[in-house]
Amino acid sequence: MKKIGFLSFGHWSPSPQSGTRSASDALLQSIDLAVAAEELGADGAYFRVHHFARQLGSPFPLLAAVGAKTSRIEIGTAVIDMRYENPLYMAEDAGAADLIAKGRLQLGISRGSPEQVIDGWRYFGYQPAEGESDTDMARRHAEVFLDVLRGKGFAQPNPRPMFPNPPGLLRLEPHAEGLRDRIWWGAATNATAEWAAKLGLNLQSSTLKFDESGQPFHVQQAEQIRIYREAWKAAGHAREPRVSVSRSIFALVNDQDRAYFGGNENEDHFGYIEPEKLAIFGRSYAAEPDVLIEQLKEDTAIAEADTLLLTVPNQLGVDYNAHVISAILKHVAPAMGWR
Repeated sequence: MKKIGFLSFGHWSPSPQSGTRSASDALLQSIDLAVAAEELGADGAYFRVHHFARQLGSPFPLLAAVGAKTSRIEIGTAVIDMRYENPLYMAEDAGAADLIAKGRLQLGISRGSPEQVIDGWRYFGYQPAEGESDTDMARRHAEVFLDVLRGKGFAQPNPRPMFPNPPGLLRLEPHAEGLRDRIWWGAATNATAEWAAKLGLNLQSSTLKFDESGQPFHVQQAEQIRIYREAWKAAGHAREPRVSVSRSIFALVNDQDRAYFGGNENEDHFGYIEPEKLAIFGRSYAAEPDVLIEQLKEDTAIAEADTLLLTVPNQLGVDYNAHVISAILKHVAPAMGWR
């Protein structure tokens, strides 16, 4: 059985053509869509995090609100840019959100993609140590975050505290049991996927990765997943890992679907998101359900993953995005053997 959720970038724009015209709209509609997705039977509500942008920049208030309004659906991110994060404060926020959601948090973290401003993490008070790159800094922040999530005491207690302390060194509170096993790493290369496996992180692979072979996107992504699983096995972890892939998939079941997505160009694209690093962007899928099913059967990376995240056009509103999710669950998933 494949888990199917949605991934929202949370775009908002004051344009009259947008159904999401303010930051308030983006946040409240995100909560409403998660509730609707749970009612439809979807498995996950995930949100992209971007700073200095008209998107969802502060995930934990949103995750906590979704957790309070739902009861079953997984709640997560894809991804939080660790260059911007204080790992200890983040562990407190994540612990609180996970407890509100009763253990349903699935946090995707990573080095992040290029942002709206130059070295935006510097405005947040962070800068790489001598000899470090910003990627190194992100991984350092991530490793501290993962360590404190284990719930082990590390801080020397005050001998005259305001409130009584438990014996021994103190840990961060609130502690969410099991959250360490529900952290994912967004990997854009095979080597990063292998690094994530060694650390015992689940794998998120997006709709783009850096080109490493010139092969079609799904072929490269499937290879990345296989490398990750081999590294996981070699590391000797006790549990089975989770792997998600993201896709833009639209089942054309009515005239509105055809008007919005019927003319989509369904091919991979190559381009640059960083200087001198060629990336490959995966195709979108938009077709009548019977055609769509046959197309998706050829996607080897979807076959390798256990979780599929559907990227949704959030500016088209909650009702339409609920329809997009429902169409996949009703018309596509059963024929693929996913449910």
